[in-house]
Amino acid sequence: MALTRDDVKRAARLARIAIDEREADEVLGQLGRIFGMIEEMQAVDVSGVEPMSHAQDVTLRLRDDVVTEADQHELFQGIAPKVENGLYLVPKVIE
Repeated sequence: MALTRDDVKRAARLARIAIDEREADEVLGQLGRIFGMIEEMQAVDVSGVEPMSHAQDVTLRLRDDVVTEADQHELFQGIAPKVENGLYLVPKVIE
């Protein structure tokens, strides 16, 4: 897809970015190089490559899912302005 200066100026207007002719030409060149690189990457045959979740072969060390803190909800809710049935009550925001 070939971009024109008008495409760049329209995108800048939609993004509410002030851009003059010189800057539009610079951005057009930069976008052209970016799209060229994307075309090169799309030309690579990856049919035999398995998708990866991370660029490196790493795994997370997981800990046991156990409670490590004492239950202090009564202490914390004691200073709250309004509490009902163990829930914090807040003012209505959306009418």
